[in-house]
Amino acid sequence: MSPAAVTKMELLARIAADPALATLLDEARDRDAAHAVPDPTHDAAHLLRVALWTLRLGAREVDPREAIAAALLHDAVHVPKNSPERAKASERSAEFAAVRLVALGFPPDSVARIAGAVRDHSFSRGAVPETDLGRALQDADRLEALGAIGLLRTISTGVRMGGEWFHAKDPFAHGRDLDDTKYSVDHFFAKLLGLPATMRTGEGRVEAQRRKALLRTFLNALADELEEPRP
Repeated sequence: MSPAAVTKMELLARIAADPALATLLDEARDRDAAHAVPDPTHDAAHLLRVALWTLRLGAREVDPREAIAAALLHDAVHVPKNSPERAKASERSAEFAAVRLVALGFPPDSVARIAGAVRDHSFSRGAVPETDLGRALQDADRLEALGAIGLLRTISTGVRMGGEWFHAKDPFAHGRDLDDTKYSVDHFFAKLLGLPATMRTGEGRVEAQRRKALLRTFLNALADELEEPRP
């Protein structure tokens, strides 16, 4: 079976068969358990979905073990989206990753590639990845902001930050400036719908466009239910 066709079951089997990867997944789940309030936007399930798509997008250009390790570590240090330190989250995760990877016996060249990919994956950091691994990881993580998962993430993050679903009088910002710190629907226009154009891999762009179409369908349905012009 080609790398692009890897399944979730194959991913889990590969992790279970590799003591270092299994340790990284266990540690991620331990971090989840330590949270007083669950955060489904950065939990172990998110890491596994990113791992799956990093494998698919990296295909034969990326070492599978490095792809999985990078995905399991890319959110190791979480900084809230509304924190002024948000742009440093991936850098801190990369530093954490380098220490853990050395302790788990990864060779120096693998540590450098994985840590670099983790450092550069973040949207808020605005970096352009320098390696195939970095490009695959960045695209895989951005796919999580689109489609059905992206819809759930957007609403749950907005609620977590104390925001509203949409502006009561102008939900699609036809006559006002966007403010996605206050209104979740604004985030679709401020960021999400533009993500496909930022993808670094061909397969990432295809999947991003598919998921973007679902968001457009949702927005049109919302407009119809609110009896507002479609955006």
